Amino acid sequence: MHARRFDSVDALRGITVAAMLLVNNPGDWSHVYAPLLHAHWHGCTPTDLIFPFFLFVVGVSIALGIVPRVEAGGALGGLRGRIAWRALKIVLLGLALHAVAMWCLDKPHFRPWGVLQRIGLCFFAAGLLATWARPLSLGALAIGLLLADWALMAPSGYAPFTNLASRLDTALLGPLVYEFDPATGLGHDPEGLLSTLPALATTLLGVVAGQWLRLGRSAWLPVAGLMLLVLGAAWSPWLPFNKNLWTPSFVLWTAGWALLGLWLFHQLIDRRGLPPLGKAFGINAITVYAGSALMVYALAGLGWWETIYRVGFADWMTPRFGPKLPSLAFALAFVGVWWCVARWMQRRGLVIKI
Repeated sequence: MHARRFDSVDALRGITVAAMLLVNNPGDWSHVYAPLLHAHWHGCTPTDLIFPFFLFVVGVSIALGIVPRVEAGGALGGLRGRIAWRALKIVLLGLALHAVAMWCLDKPHFRPWGVLQRIGLCFFAAGLLATWARPLSLGALAIGLLLADWALMAPSGYAPFTNLASRLDTALLGPLVYEFDPATGLGHDPEGLLSTLPALATTLLGVVAGQWLRLGRSAWLPVAGLMLLVLGAAWSPWLPFNKNLWTPSFVLWTAGWALLGLWLFHQLIDRRGLPPLGKAFGINAITVYAGSALMVYALAGLGWWETIYRVGFADWMTPRFGPKLPSLAFALAFVGVWWCVARWMQRRGLVIKI
């Protein structure tokens, strides 16, 4: 079977990227509406859904792009090589962005883990697994990963810094983790090593969903989504939602919402013909993410970021509307600038594949 492209998947990926830009770039971090912030530790805000949605769509894309090539037969060595090469490029791009951030923002150390690094690792593992096993088997593997993570993490608990994931990352990288306290020697990284296992489970669940979509079984999406929401909510009193640790209950809860989101986009766009809003972002997702990050580092490093926010938004909006609305307006304007860039690229057929 040949690979088929669904506008709904590009649109969902694009809306997710737009949401990333929105929550990552407020005008003033001291004045942000609560739904646009991550939960401090336990819990799940709308913002906490964004990264799981993106990894879920990575899995959907694997089912739509890689699985058909596997089913068509032929040599798999070249396909696996391309998967590995693309994953490596994504990881290297993440490392390069962190190097630029350290230089432009005068950060004290280089951080090896990060968002693109996690995307690259999950794409690599899920993509290779998809060349060896059927998508439904990958769903069973996802459940196994969640149970394994639970078994590993439960004995040490889920408190900040003292949990197994945080202690492992600190033992491996010391002060190079995202948060590190020199006085106690304790640290934590939200995209660390051990929490990548349940993040891979999120990606594998996306592979299963993508296979259902590809085979015309989209009616299964909302049923599975509701089931995962119920299971995640039922598990959460004993195993709290936690994006920092990517807990198994968090995986089930966010994957449930992602399944419902995919089904809704499929119904509205693929079946009813509504415009695929977000597609411009979706077809150049990594490019937009990386380009916007470089813009932030450059503007902040030059000292222009705060000036643009103050003159363009805060000085005249804050007396009229309070401090949170101008901060949000700045973030929306930032998304708008990159939407124009992505739309311009789309109209000219420019797709930069990492």
